[in-house]
Amino acid sequence: MAASAREDGARGEEQGQRGCEHYDRGCLLKAPCCDKLYTCRLCHDKHEDHQLDRFKVKEVQCINCEKIQHAQQTCEECSTLFGEYYCSICHLFDKDKKQYHCENCGICRIGPKEDFFHCSKCNLCLAMNLRGKHKCIENVSRQDCPICLEDIHTSRIVAHVLPCGHLLHRTCYEEMLKEGYRCPLCMHSALDMTRYWRQLDDEVAQTPMPSEYQNMTVDVSRINANVILCNDCNGRSTVQFHILGMKCNICESYNTAQAGGYRISLDQQ
Repeated sequence: MAASAREDGARGEEQGQRGCEHYDRGCLLKAPCCDKLYTCRLCHDKHEDHQLDRFKVKEVQCINCEKIQHAQQTCEECSTLFGEYYCSICHLFDKDKKQYHCENCGICRIGPKEDFFHCSKCNLCLAMNLRGKHKCIENVSRQDCPICLEDIHTSRIVAHVLPCGHLLHRTCYEEMLKEGYRCPLCMHSALDMTRYWRQLDDEVAQTPMPSEYQNMTVDVSRINANVILCNDCNGRSTVQFHILGMKCNICESYNTAQAGGYRISLDQQ
């Protein structure tokens, strides 16, 4: 047995807990890649220089009687329940969290199943309240989280769907909001900013620009002019320059980007 796995198991027994920090289970997995015993694939990957393929697991060891046997839900020797939930495909043992195996995702998801549907284009299980109300991006779940750069599809951390359709880990999304409001991939607003835009309207109205700037605009209707694009609607418009922000004339968002190096005076048009 791998020393690290035995030590992890001993610490769990001392604390009156089964399994590890990742899963509550009454058995150890026998890794087909190295024949070592670990509580779960995550514990294995942490201590080894290779990854455990959960789908190839054939045998487990009971934590009570230590009998090695074929993977199943209950010990054939002492009847220890290895997991309230058991998937014979993923070889996932855990306490009951209303899990279900999604054939399209190819892995188990935390349910209950009736609260989710599988979007075939996004290739991901999403909450029912997003059916017909989310922007689909093909195979979006097969991309890494743009914040932590770790896998989203097989992650134990819940994924958060942004209005633009991109995915972040929920924890990464919450951290991102402490620093900004835009999707790190496409710069679209990651939440409803309408209330803030209206507050910015008031601030702009109460902050007149110096006279030399009052007739300056940023023209995005000309190819050769200084360009501003709206990150929310991808629209182009000619707007009056203001140091606090330049408002899109199409969707009224201030989530705009300026490119180029000069402005055009209204008097010169």
